[in-house]
Amino acid sequence: MELKLKPLELVAISVLLALSSLLSKANAVPQVPCYFIFGDSLSDNGNNNNLPTLAKVNYLPYGIDFPQGPTGRFSNGRTAQDFIVELLGFQDQQSMPPFARSTGRNITNGVNYASGSAGIRFETGRNLGARIPFDLQIFYHKIIILRLRLLMQNNSATNSLLNRCIYSVQIGSNDYINNYFKPESYDTSRRFTLSEYATALIQQLSDQLKRLYNSGARKFAVYGLGLIGCTPFTISEYGTNGSLCVDRLNEAATLFNDRLRPLIDQLNNNLTDAKFTYLNPTGSEADLATFVTNSSCCTIGGGGGELCLRNSQPCGRPRRYVFWDGVHTTEAWNEIVARSAYDSDSPLQASPFNIQRLATL
Repeated sequence: MELKLKPLELVAISVLLALSSLLSKANAVPQVPCYFIFGDSLSDNGNNNNLPTLAKVNYLPYGIDFPQGPTGRFSNGRTAQDFIVELLGFQDQQSMPPFARSTGRNITNGVNYASGSAGIRFETGRNLGARIPFDLQIFYHKIIILRLRLLMQNNSATNSLLNRCIYSVQIGSNDYINNYFKPESYDTSRRFTLSEYATALIQQLSDQLKRLYNSGARKFAVYGLGLIGCTPFTISEYGTNGSLCVDRLNEAATLFNDRLRPLIDQLNNNLTDAKFTYLNPTGSEADLATFVTNSSCCTIGGGGGELCLRNSQPCGRPRRYVFWDGVHTTEAWNEIVARSAYDSDSPLQASPFNIQRLATL
């Protein structure tokens, strides 16, 4: 016998199903208890807002597609880290507050320490002003650990919490574009060949990751460098000599990545109670095929010349663009990068495992 429902009954069922879905999401347990974010402007969500620096974006058109407007994110909307936070099951995009605004219990899900223009090397980015280098981010994390211990009033429980969190580290681009390739401000290009510099950076990064390990971190998502020679600002700044991109900058990124991958293997072998994974932030050629890659969505000229001009009118369809400004990517591209890092099965994108798998280990 076929059951026929009246229109009002159908509406009621639809409402109940919608409410059930909302309640299910509200009660969902994140895949990890907390998520700590270290890095540069690709991950910064407001730490630079009150610093005396050219590397801050708390103005329109930044955040034009973000619910809270301009927050200090170097994009028109969400960063890749925002998407990963959501994919991990945290319900609020603000779940990981910037360290600059971390207060009370809002640190229990994690904290974002990332800072625009920051690098692995302490001096990196000083040409743009104040920033929070990776060493200082690690120091700030120790402050957060002390605050967590006070909140939890149980050192063992705090240690257990930290062991189960994911630590995201995406840093290194500025060590080239705001250090090595700025000879007027830094002497690194006179002291190191490109190969030597990559080796020095990886050695310092190794020491920094081990310091995080010693403070309780056990799950690491570490990103390589993207194609820093293919950003619109880099191309206009250096020229390409007939190539599609600035080959020397991409060579630098490749040398860094070729040393980072073995470091991840070495850390996994030596620190057997920890899990490290390498993530590729560039996306695939198939993804790139549907995007505008050779220009930015906004009119650049702000900051050090690569940021959007304040209150300028951006392009009408940012979802078609890889680059929002001269060096930073759009929300649409950030989502592709985040989803790849989270669930890609390709060893070219995530090795030895993706973030989804890392969360279960």
